[in-house]
Amino acid sequence: MKLLDALVEQRIAAAAARGEFDDLSRARAPLALDDDLLVPEAVRIANRILKNAGFVPPAVEQLRALCDLRDDLDAAGDKAARCSLQARMLALDMALESLRGGPLVLPREYCRRIAERLSERVSADSGGSGEAGMA
Repeated sequence: MKLLDALVEQRIAAAAARGEFDDLSRARAPLALDDDLLVPEAVRIANRILKNAGFVPPAVEQLRALCDLRDDLDAAGDKAARCSLQARMLALDMALESLRGGPLVLPREYCRRIAERLSERVSADSGGSGEAGMA
């Protein structure tokens, strides 16, 4: 893929050197990168107000938390900590899926309870019993 990228960049640079982009209608005009034409205007306005106030959508916060959990999982050493982190990641992933309107729509509280139950089982399992009870 890098070869293709290099070829494209080379052709774009050659076309720019020949001046083929000079007569474009919006040449040298800044791009509106934060404008989302697929979002209704009322929602865009609300999103802009929230963004200016320092708030982010719940999905963005959950994605950040999921990335943090992945980092913690990479750093975790013992099995119990890894299982607990995986349970929290599962609950967070399920909550994200429900925000996306995916096939599995579960309330956030239900996802939290699943993560807690999995954590309890892992704690009980690491306590030396050797078996996790299934409820």
